[in-house]
Amino acid sequence: MLDRPIWNALNSKHASFALGNEYAKRYPSQILPFIGFDLDSEQPLEQLKAWMKPNEIVYAIGDLPKIPDSWQLLNQLDCVQMFCPELSVSTLDESIEILTLKEEDRAEMFELITSVQPGYFAKDTPLLGHYNGIRVNGKLISMSGERLGLDSFTELSAVCTHPDFTGKGLAYQLVLKTCLDMFERGTKPFLHVLNSNTRAINLYERLGFVKRKDIAFNQLKSL
Repeated sequence: MLDRPIWNALNSKHASFALGNEYAKRYPSQILPFIGFDLDSEQPLEQLKAWMKPNEIVYAIGDLPKIPDSWQLLNQLDCVQMFCPELSVSTLDESIEILTLKEEDRAEMFELITSVQPGYFAKDTPLLGHYNGIRVNGKLISMSGERLGLDSFTELSAVCTHPDFTGKGLAYQLVLKTCLDMFERGTKPFLHVLNSNTRAINLYERLGFVKRKDIAFNQLKSL
């Protein structure tokens, strides 16, 4: 199921968001620029053209089908997929106030994450799951949340901290809180992180995440 996380999310817990057909599907562009497909079908990327804008850039995780002339592979990021069978830590630091982020926080969430890691988060991405954040003097400076939703797994995502506040353990507390919430709802966390981001990988491993497999994060353009 995790080998094709986007495709399986759009055919399970996130089916209500899916645009497309039985061969290829996507999230609406205002929610998430992600596409998934049935690798066993013929020309699944061509099947998706009716739901794509000219020159639209989207992302696919994992193996790709044959890329037709009407598409262009722009970039491939070398990532590792990790999942958490059981948390090794279960106690939050009570001195850090973690807030549940709501609809009125969406604009500030978008501003924070796009200032740190642009491209993978849209203004309506928070519709996909639950998000937590930390504020300092009323300003959102750190957050984490959920992205791909499958029947038994939920993707941890949007983990970011404003550069002025890194190194204080805020991301650690937010990831722990988000994962505790997932386990309480009966779903296991998984995530994708650049293989080169050893600092983040070490943080996740301290919490109980294990590496599952190397996986490509593909940037594609519909011509």
